[in-house]
Amino acid sequence: MAENLERLKQRIPLLEYLQRHNWRPCRAGSQHEFVGLCPLHQETRPSFYVNAGKNLFYCHGCGRGGDLIRFVQLYLDLPFRQTVAHLEQELMPSPASRLLEQTAAFYRLQLHRHPEAARYLEHRKLHDPAVIEELGIGYAPGGNLRRHLATLDYSFEVMLDMGLISQQGRDTFCRRIIFPCHQQGRIVNLYGRSIGAAFPHRLLPRSKGGLFAWKSVSNFSTVILVEGLFDLAVLWQAGFRNTTCAIGTQLTPAHLAQLSDQPGRSVYIVFDQDDNQAGQKASRQLALRLKDFGVRSHVVQLPHGHDPNSYFVAGASAADFTACLQRASQP
Repeated sequence: MAENLERLKQRIPLLEYLQRHNWRPCRAGSQHEFVGLCPLHQETRPSFYVNAGKNLFYCHGCGRGGDLIRFVQLYLDLPFRQTVAHLEQELMPSPASRLLEQTAAFYRLQLHRHPEAARYLEHRKLHDPAVIEELGIGYAPGGNLRRHLATLDYSFEVMLDMGLISQQGRDTFCRRIIFPCHQQGRIVNLYGRSIGAAFPHRLLPRSKGGLFAWKSVSNFSTVILVEGLFDLAVLWQAGFRNTTCAIGTQLTPAHLAQLSDQPGRSVYIVFDQDDNQAGQKASRQLALRLKDFGVRSHVVQLPHGHDPNSYFVAGASAADFTACLQRASQP
């Protein structure tokens, strides 16, 4: 195990990895020392040091340091094993990426073959074929993925290791609407929303990637951030194409870096209006974090008990939602 980890770290130097993710270093004295702003927290004076010879980093501002794996673990907020899997996927993407692409393509074909999937989309008021196609939405009816992938020469062990099937050979995403999650042009995960009584949300045990659909949203100076992918899909359908999603309320340093990559950007946070105030609390906390990153944020209040999707299901129009944005408060 230790030998494999060392081999993984040697495939890409820490400095090169950081520069790939837009870290801008300056040389700091010796030939191997570099310094720049810390990617893990907001700061105005550089305190993040990288020793290119030792492949290690240390930040004098937040007191965190380590190797490539430790940095990615902190940057993406992942457990250790998922961090290793993410790095293996990023550095050696082809087999896993092809498998996820073929799985997503198979699920897209199933979407229009099963009336229960069409009924569920209609229940969520998602009906625009162009939006459904652009987001790559599919459906996992269950019972047929293993057979399909076997015809493409994927072994049971590979499907199991990826998390697509259980030990019993059943589809992990059985009876779920599927959204593929992309990063740098590749599918890196699948999100499944149950249409039945099973736990609503499911992701594969790997990084969910960056902000959803960020490639098409990143050019906007005003961004709408929502919790769920059906929230995003219905807002896109209503014309709010500047909407993105982190699949939940917890943003990683990588997500915050994406939101702060354009000076002067405004972010409208539209989380669920929960009875237990969880969404409202998460909105306020995130607004303060974004302020530390130099991003202007606005907390949007929807009618009690609603998220963006349910608001439109209840009959709201694009004009109603725009009025909510206009009433948003700043922290």
